[in-house]
Amino acid sequence: MSINTRLVLAGQQTDTCYNSIVPPIYQTATFRFEDIGVTRGFDYTRSGNPTRKALEDIFAELEGGAGAVAVNTGMAAISTVLALFNAGDHIICSHDCYGGTERLLCTLRDQGKIDVSFVDLTDPVALIDARKPHTRAIWVETPSNPLLRIVDLEQVALFARAARVLLVVDNTFLSPLLQQPIALGADIVVHSTTKYLNGHSDVVGGAIIARTEELYREIAFTANAHGTTAPPFDSWLVLRGIKTLPLRLRQHEANALAVARFLENHPNVEKVFYPGLESHEGHELASRQQRGFGGMVSFALRGGATEIRHVLLSTKVFALAESLGGVESLIEQPATMSHAAMRPEQRAAAGITDAVIRLSVGIEDIDDLIADLAHALDFTEDVAPHGSRAGVTEELHV
Repeated sequence: MSINTRLVLAGQQTDTCYNSIVPPIYQTATFRFEDIGVTRGFDYTRSGNPTRKALEDIFAELEGGAGAVAVNTGMAAISTVLALFNAGDHIICSHDCYGGTERLLCTLRDQGKIDVSFVDLTDPVALIDARKPHTRAIWVETPSNPLLRIVDLEQVALFARAARVLLVVDNTFLSPLLQQPIALGADIVVHSTTKYLNGHSDVVGGAIIARTEELYREIAFTANAHGTTAPPFDSWLVLRGIKTLPLRLRQHEANALAVARFLENHPNVEKVFYPGLESHEGHELASRQQRGFGGMVSFALRGGATEIRHVLLSTKVFALAESLGGVESLIEQPATMSHAAMRPEQRAAAGITDAVIRLSVGIEDIDDLIADLAHALDFTEDVAPHGSRAGVTEELHV
């Protein structure tokens, strides 16, 4: 069956008592034993739950892994994977990764728990130079957040295999429908399921998918021991949201491409970052490696703080908010929002300047989205904050 069909059917076999079409929520902390040491597969929800298991099964199937673990946030997915490593292990990470990833890696480094190097992984020579005798993993975001750089996963996977290190890929920006890192050589894939997999901005969650059964068991043990596994109701919400993922992604991508083409031709935009544009330096690689280009668009604005503030506060359809991947369109300034936790010098090295604005393009009517951006990019009008934005203008340190 096609992936669209399998997603619609996901979890339908969970209810063996009444055969409900919608997977039930097993909102229980504990399960009755049938005998001493004998259960029906579950004993305590932190260790396992039927609702979460249904979600984990579809994650593993989508990514082509041996097993998956659903955890309670995207950062829980990252921290659970990092807990696999020993003190002093070295990790090479994309230099323009999500700000929360950089913050956690730097915190662990400062505590003396790991060693980390932030590297432009689009440069093979930089990757080779970054390797150390105690390197244990390479952490990749592709497309990267927020500049949508594309890393050649097959090339990095070959290097990882030769060096006998793990390749971990954050696949949040694309989802398994548009990119399958395990098929390209990754050992572990992480997601913030808050984003496209759930798609409705009403729950936070994460997922970890392992290439091998051995890795899966190690991750499952770590998640259980650290208590990072996802609750039943949150798992049910993501399971419900994922059923419409193919439909949503098609609209996200169609809208994002139209928005990117509009921005590329606007005089107040210096540069557009979207792999679906032929002008993007990673376009050819993305066309080979991905099944689509996704719904994220970033651009560098011509102008200074006044113009940046104007754009951020003038949109009516694009909401000024962090996060991404929901059906609604969002606008943000990474330097003061999603990547505010990143060290200023690291943002500068990655090219994440104050002029960069990130869009999560939703599924609204494309004419409304472009009209909204056209209005915001018209610097001849005064800024008039509206709705919930009136109280946040002082928080924009641009």
